[in-house]
Amino acid sequence: MSFLRPEARAQIHRWREVLAGAAVTLLGLYWAIFTGGLLAWIGWVVVALGAVLLVAGVQRARFRIGTGGPGVVQVLEGRIAYFGPLTGGVADLDRLDRLMLDPSARPPHWLLRSDDGTTLAIPLTAEGADQLFDAFATLPDLRTERMLALMQKPGAGPVMIWQAPRAAAAALRLH
Repeated sequence: MSFLRPEARAQIHRWREVLAGAAVTLLGLYWAIFTGGLLAWIGWVVVALGAVLLVAGVQRARFRIGTGGPGVVQVLEGRIAYFGPLTGGVADLDRLDRLMLDPSARPPHWLLRSDDGTTLAIPLTAEGADQLFDAFATLPDLRTERMLALMQKPGAGPVMIWQAPRAAAAALRLH
């Protein structure tokens, strides 16, 4: 028996890293302000660590759109696998050329295009889609804040989030 409504429990689960960061920050502030000596200095270090956890937690919470969508996502050793009811496939992170977001699809989808031309479409609400945040963070020069902002906006078609440097260089060649 739970004392929380399922919606409240889902929100707490979504913002769990932010809550942990706030708790670490408050503990550090307590040590820094109300104690003396070495523990006060350690408290300021803990405050800084808590602030980093807060920022990272807010980004992760913004990335978690929801659950209950079609399919399951699995990320293992640089390989993203999507097992859906109608489609599925795998994409290796080191072979990705483009990462796009299609907000016009229902539900919105990630479009992962590999260097061999195949595209893997993954719903943002698929089970385990929150693992994609860490996977996408390994892409060089990915602008995380831009990606998070585009996830919140409705759109008419696919939007380019990231493009591999080798793909951008190949597109610029004339011959």
